[in-house]
Order: sequence, then structure tokens, then C-alpha cells
Amino acid sequence: MENVSSHKHFILDGFSELGVLRPVLFIPYFIMFVVSLSANSLLLYVVISQRSLHSPMYILIAGMACVDLSLPLFFVPHMLLSFLFDWRGISLIGCLIQMHFIHLLGAFQSTLLLWMALDRYFAICMPLYYHERMALTRFLKFIIPLVLRNVFMVSLVVSLAGKLSFCFRNVMNHCFCEHMALVELACGSIAINNLVGLLAVVVIPVADFIVITASYIVIFSSVLSSGKSGIKALHTCVTHIVVMSVSLTIILTAFLSYRIRNGLPEPIRIFFSTMYLFFPSCFNPIIYGIRTAEIRQQIMNTLKCFRFVRTVTHS
Repeated sequence: MENVSSHKHFILDGFSELGVLRPVLFIPYFIMFVVSLSANSLLLYVVISQRSLHSPMYILIAGMACVDLSLPLFFVPHMLLSFLFDWRGISLIGCLIQMHFIHLLGAFQSTLLLWMALDRYFAICMPLYYHERMALTRFLKFIIPLVLRNVFMVSLVVSLAGKLSFCFRNVMNHCFCEHMALVELACGSIAINNLVGLLAVVVIPVADFIVITASYIVIFSSVLSSGKSGIKALHTCVTHIVVMSVSLTIILTAFLSYRIRNGLPEPIRIFFSTMYLFFPSCFNPIIYGIRTAEIRQQIMNTLKCFRFVRTVTHS
């Protein structure tokens, strides 16, 4: 075994089962890519440009839009080129870099939902102390530990994957460098990688979900006990819950598809693996734009302004 060199170049062979129909996938994924970039860019522009939206809740929504804007950039362009021109190769270093940023940004999607839940908790349950609690110097104690946790866990997962030897195969049945897709190609024991990967899931999205759920239970209990006065405050909470529920459902489906195969067709498994990263990037800005009245109004004003400027320019 010592004489067998480890692969340094890999083939991303996702959706190869579709054969000649594989290039057709360029169309729906390109449309979603454009929607993601456009919607998140518009949401970011509106929050940054409107001083009335420079409050903690909207800044956190802008943070989510920034993550949702960045995440597809690390894997969708390569995937689209693969569909269109059959460019499937990637180096091990490129694969690990892509994996690191994909999983790190994915972790921050979960963590931002946690910060949003804390924001709503302070706003609804402790309104008199809201601005004091959400001041950056005070809120840093909730930000810094979670940032360090995400960076440490993702770096650990990726570094352990980079130490593996890939002696047998270098064809990855995926469209991007997902952790388990790469680890499964290793020729040695991957028990540690599986354990650390599972630990990362428990420590980041599962732990975040538990804290988020506890926060919203306290919030709903507080609102129900306060009567009608707190009902309006639940509107943004419901928006966050919708976003969280959709994201969590897709993430769990993709995660379980790797560990509970049960004859699940490979294209379906790969589809869910791409969607758990890609769909929230398209879905989140639309939901926040539709359900958040202040953002919706500012977006409408911005679009009207663009339309007016274009009309004046052409005339």
C-alpha cells in the first residue's frame, strides 16, 4: 500500500447518470443562480442604503443576505461550467478550499438564525433593555464564541479530510467538494472523519436549533401571557421560523441521504445536497422581502426609483 500514491486531482461526476441530458441542468441552476445573486444584492443594497433599516434586526438580515450571496459563488460557477463544457476536474487543494468555505458559510447560515432569535428575544421579552443588550460591545459575547466555534470545527473537519490518502478512486459522485463525498474515496480508515463530521453537525446546526427553539418557546410564552399587545411583534419571528424550518428540512434530508442510502437514486441524493446550500440562498431574500413590511416598502421604492431613472435616461 505504501507504493500507491495518493490522488491529487479529482473528477466531480455528479448527475453523470443523466448522460446526454446532463447539460440541460445548466438552465434551472443558472436561473436559480441569477435569482440568488439578484435578490440578495437587492436586499443588501436596500438595507445598506436606507438609514431607517440600520437597526440590529435588519443588519442581521443583511448579514444573512451576505452569506447567501457568497455561498453559491464558491461552487455554482464551477458546477455550471461542468454542465455546459464538461469541465469536471478539481485539484485536492482546490477541493479542500472549496469545502472549507462552503461548510463555513453554511455554518453561519445556522448561526445567523440563532443571532436573529436572540435579537427577537431581547426585543420582545426585554424591550426596556433591548438597545443596551444589542449594542455591539454587549452583543459581541454572543458573536465571538460562535464565530470561533464555526471556524474551529470546520477547519478541523477539512484538515482531517486533507490528511487522508486517496489511493483507489478519484471520481467523486457529486457536483462540488462535499465532506462525505471526498472522505468516502479514502483508502484508509475514515472512522475519525465520520465522528468529527457528526460532532460538527451536533455542535453547530443541532446546538443552534436547540437554542433557537428554546428562545422562541420563551418568546411565544411571553407574548401569550401579555395579550394582544405582543402579537404584532411575532410577525418577524414567524418569518425567521419559516426560513429556519425550510433550511433545516433540506439540511437534514441531505445529511441523512448520505448515511441512510436505502436504494435512494444517486441523482436525487446529489440534488438534495446541492439544494441544501443553494435553495436557502434563493428562498431567504424572497421571504424576508415579502414578509418584512419595512424591507418590502423600501424595495418597492428602490425599484420605482430605478424605473424612473431609466425612463428619464431613455427620454
